[in-house]
Amino acid sequence: MQAKVSTPLKDTPDSLDITLEPASNDRLANLCGQFDEHLKQIERRLGVEVNNRGNTFRVIGEGESVGAAGEVIKGLYRTTSEETLTPQRVHLFLQESGIEEMLEQQDDVEEVVIRTKRGVIKGRGPNQKKYLKNILTHDINFGVGPAGTGKTYLAVACAVEALERDQVRRLILTRPAVEAGERLGFLPGDLAQKVDPYLRPLYDALYEMLGFERVAKLIERNVIEVAPLAYMRGRTLNDSFIILDEAQNTTEEQMKMFLTRIGFGSTAVITGDVTQTDLPRGASSGLRHAIEVLKDVKGISFAFFLAKDVVRHPLVQRIVGAYERFDEQEATGGR
Repeated sequence: MQAKVSTPLKDTPDSLDITLEPASNDRLANLCGQFDEHLKQIERRLGVEVNNRGNTFRVIGEGESVGAAGEVIKGLYRTTSEETLTPQRVHLFLQESGIEEMLEQQDDVEEVVIRTKRGVIKGRGPNQKKYLKNILTHDINFGVGPAGTGKTYLAVACAVEALERDQVRRLILTRPAVEAGERLGFLPGDLAQKVDPYLRPLYDALYEMLGFERVAKLIERNVIEVAPLAYMRGRTLNDSFIILDEAQNTTEEQMKMFLTRIGFGSTAVITGDVTQTDLPRGASSGLRHAIEVLKDVKGISFAFFLAKDVVRHPLVQRIVGAYERFDEQEATGGR
């Protein structure tokens, strides 16, 4: 096996290229799992993106997570010569490899405080703090990671602060409506009303920070616009704060269209989870493609969140732990 680390530009993610030898289609299929489920496990656990063509793999992420993911992939590939991998076996391998200890980070990122009329919002942990700092210092920002890590909520907080400080004239919140075909046809109303349920997380964050009545007035005045991604085509968005949520469900063409809408005086935040794509099977995710294409473009920031960055009720954390222990017992034949 050979590995080569590319030298990233400032503000861009790290990448690691791995060539697995000897090349074997059966072992590669075993490594990746059905529909790449094993690779998605690694992505979720370590906060990275893994792409592969044949026996060549590219890991994109930040710092030690990239190297850790590379070691896991190489270790699992060695294992494929002796056994058939399962999601439980991959889970155990990640636990036994000491990855969690390796990725313990010092919380030395400068704290950023976002102030809205409803209160003060701070990042929890180094990845959220870095994400907030990126948004305040870059025009285009990517937040990639599992649900519950605060990607959308923190982006909306930054957008609300920018609006209240008159740094932008309007907020534009959008997401791809991949269900806007026949499955939405039975819902009453026009297209905007049909896709409202899929924009609800954005509304919820706005209501919490600005209040229901003020949000309604700003939407009525078109200061806040919440719309499906299809409505962005052909526009140039100046002096705006634009958030593209659920970006993993964009196509490559939609992502390029969105990124080229950005005008002067605008900030864009693109959030998504590369492991949870609702696109038709075989369709390529615009978020995955954008990370690959733009990883060396100076001035675009990337924040990669880990599974441990999930911010939920403490009971949810205990539930997740219980499921992980159950999976481990099943993988080892216990009850």
